[in-house]
Amino acid sequence: MQIDIDIEDKRWDALGFEDLCARAAAAVAAEFGLDPELCELSVLGCDDARIAELNAEFRGKPSPTNVLSWPAEERGAAAPGQAPAPPETDIFGAITLGDLAIAYETCAREAAEQEKSEADHVMHLLVHGLLHLLGYDHISEEDAVLMEGIEIRILDRMGIVNPYEQ
Repeated sequence: MQIDIDIEDKRWDALGFEDLCARAAAAVAAEFGLDPELCELSVLGCDDARIAELNAEFRGKPSPTNVLSWPAEERGAAAPGQAPAPPETDIFGAITLGDLAIAYETCAREAAEQEKSEADHVMHLLVHGLLHLLGYDHISEEDAVLMEGIEIRILDRMGIVNPYEQ
């Protein structure tokens, strides 16, 4: 998988951020049978201040959040609870997934509050963000059940317990 990683907050380095990104992307690609050699992704490891700026600019919410996603193309499902169509290669033979941004302080705080390791929580959020890039969402109850089930399955294969039961 070609992953363009930009680490703006050096605290991510101690967590092995690049490895976490690679593992999450590989696990999601495997779940959907995507050829990782064709997939492209950008990930920004930032702090709360930066993600608050991005959240304000793109969502009109001037506050920090844990992860933001910008899909390369709209891939939403036709109806609630249905899976979106899988991505296809572009004219260059690549599958461009899109961009993610993840905030260090929010992730660390949430992990502490939920009594889980920062690495496991970040892995969950990266998987969650990648699913958004593939067109999954949690706006409706049906969509949330589908998306959470996929997250749980992927994380379980990685040895990470169900994040919704902790």
